[in-house]
Amino acid sequence: MADADTDPDTLQARGTAYAIPMRTRFRGVTVREGFLVHGPAGWGEFSPFAEYGPAECSRWWAACHEAAVEGWPRPLREWIPVNATVPAVGPEDAHRVVTESGCHTAKVKVAERGQSLSEDIARVEAVRDALGPAGHLRVDANGAWDVDTATHAIRELDRFGLEYAEQPCPTLTDLACLRRAVDVPIAADESIRRAEDPLRVRAAEAADIVVLKAQPLGGVRNALEIAEACGLPVVISSAVETSVGLAAGVALAAALPELNHACGLATMSLLTADVCDEPLIPTEGALPVRRPDVDAERLAAVTVDPEAWRARAHAAWEHRYQ
Repeated sequence: MADADTDPDTLQARGTAYAIPMRTRFRGVTVREGFLVHGPAGWGEFSPFAEYGPAECSRWWAACHEAAVEGWPRPLREWIPVNATVPAVGPEDAHRVVTESGCHTAKVKVAERGQSLSEDIARVEAVRDALGPAGHLRVDANGAWDVDTATHAIRELDRFGLEYAEQPCPTLTDLACLRRAVDVPIAADESIRRAEDPLRVRAAEAADIVVLKAQPLGGVRNALEIAEACGLPVVISSAVETSVGLAAGVALAAALPELNHACGLATMSLLTADVCDEPLIPTEGALPVRRPDVDAERLAAVTVDPEAWRARAHAAWEHRYQ
């Protein structure tokens, strides 16, 4: 039986819910919400998106519990290279985001609903200008294109030199077809939500790179096992968390045997506030491998009623452990 400091019911009863507005709408989200718990190993974050049910949330709770109770594996590196994330904004704003980030890699959102390919081209061109010729540029369509549209769009955007295209199409079949049609490497993100998904991506020959996230995959240790089983190059990304959740992604990237790509962990700039005394913000394109402390005043400023989050965490725990 778990002791008082590690029992999930106790952790949840002591947990704190937060709501932080976002600077720019990101994948339809304008306010990021979640739940923070504290255990013997430190703080953990549980922040599944609103549409997720107990089965999917159970993996997010496992990641939170690991962070709060177990801690993470020993890091193999001290710094993690990261990419700037450029929302579907105009060229001037896109240029500014990259310049202010200090990052040498940028991921650009494309295929936004209501926008045209010409707008994507202008945004990507501005980002290339901000990065310079030596910077790495990747695009992310969040599965919005069919194969024909993706083929045309990627060929057009590759005039600016793409490192890879992330989730251009929604299905593995489409990704596999696209991968045979273009020269730009394909990365799978939304196709990976469960432990078995990266293995399916590889079996389908649907991607050259897999994007892994600590919370959706059940924590750092589970994600490391998945990365090893998949056998493809890995990019670690965030789920747009506070610095508490980002620290798990940093720990995952730090523990990978090989890390050949910048990671999508520089997402604090998407939020208007944080809960930690020293937020995980990149310096010269990299994040330090450290675990920031929660600041009581910062947390109090974004705290909301925790009851609904406690109920979600309890349902997630029951689904996974009972």
